[in-house]
Amino acid sequence: MSDNSDNVSVRVAVRVRPLVQSEIERGCKDILDVIEDNEQIIIHSLGSKAFTFNYVLSSKSEQDQLYDRCVQPLIGNLFKGYNLTIMAYGQTGSGKTHSMGTAYSGAGQMGVIPRAISEIFDTVKDNFSIDFDITVSFMELYQEVLYDLLSGKPRDQCVVELREDPVKGILIPGLSELPVKSAEEVLAILQKGSAGRATGCTAMNSQSSRSHAIFTVNMSMTNKENRKEYKVSKLHLVDLAGSERPKKTGAVGSTFKEGVLINKGLFVLGNVISCLGDEKTQNGFIPYRDSNLTRLLKDSLGGNSITLMIACVSPADYNIDETLSTLRYADRARKIRNKPIVNQDAKVAEINELKQTIRQLRLQILGQGGPMVCPAEIELLKKEILECKLKIRELTVQLSAVLLENTGLHEKITILQNANDLLS
Repeated sequence: MSDNSDNVSVRVAVRVRPLVQSEIERGCKDILDVIEDNEQIIIHSLGSKAFTFNYVLSSKSEQDQLYDRCVQPLIGNLFKGYNLTIMAYGQTGSGKTHSMGTAYSGAGQMGVIPRAISEIFDTVKDNFSIDFDITVSFMELYQEVLYDLLSGKPRDQCVVELREDPVKGILIPGLSELPVKSAEEVLAILQKGSAGRATGCTAMNSQSSRSHAIFTVNMSMTNKENRKEYKVSKLHLVDLAGSERPKKTGAVGSTFKEGVLINKGLFVLGNVISCLGDEKTQNGFIPYRDSNLTRLLKDSLGGNSITLMIACVSPADYNIDETLSTLRYADRARKIRNKPIVNQDAKVAEINELKQTIRQLRLQILGQGGPMVCPAEIELLKKEILECKLKIRELTVQLSAVLLENTGLHEKITILQNANDLLS
């Protein structure tokens, strides 16, 4: 990233897992060919239908290859003040949690999350000129209810609510943000939080994640020599619950209900991705508010973030419908254009986001190439624009006052230092 105004496409990595024992016993055939040199995946049972992505990893790929090729080149953006999102998507049992490393249980098969955390703290150790403040949070979205996995309270007491501010966007009051000083501390927190996630046994996966999980690292960076140089960034690590078909998973009772709600959230996510990935609708009304999942991922898809989607697929002919669906999903996501900005100063970053929000709201009102917006929605959008403008004015005044105060303090410090030099 070199410019605050750059629009950046969502990157997509497709990872094929090996055939699992149940598929081998069923006599399943491998229907996928991977051409890594061309970043291409071919379904040869469908007339050699081909898809091209940013990265394609075969079933022989190791955890370090996934990280080194797809994730490691993006981590440095966090230290420049950019937000970063890495999310895993795919049918149940396709290897999402394994790839992400959400269920961290040691160094043996470390996924994306523990590797990213280790690299972040290695970089922090090498930056002697910067003061870092790092916190982490861990959320679970289960049946459209949001749980704080780090609250330390009984499950029925760790429910938190999403609130939408026209200026600050999505807020989650009461969500635990734990300060951390080392990778080891973060990984211990990750392990503890993962133990509280909802899981269940299905015919497709003996330890199926029944919820969406979002592990977030918040970074504040201050230049020790120039305290006015202040940046913030966020790393969202998202392990989505798997899409599933009840006939295949054998789900009944509460497990069936879980599957229905999982699919509903993923369906809405698919609608959002389709709208954002289509030039005709990407500037129109985007249905983020149709589910809590899409509200949480609003910045990651079409907003202020550099985003990588890791699409996990099964190579078995038995799963051809789900694999094709995942590849189409990922292909649409690749067409989404995000608008990441450097979060240089809390107020400056907020002003920039407000200006971007105003531009998007105006485009929605105009309905350029998108579906018509009803009068009530237009009035709501106009109200949001007015609130954004008022907030920009308020922040600009606050920012000017802070800069003036800082200048005065700097001058006083200089005078005191000069006086001290004369006395010494």
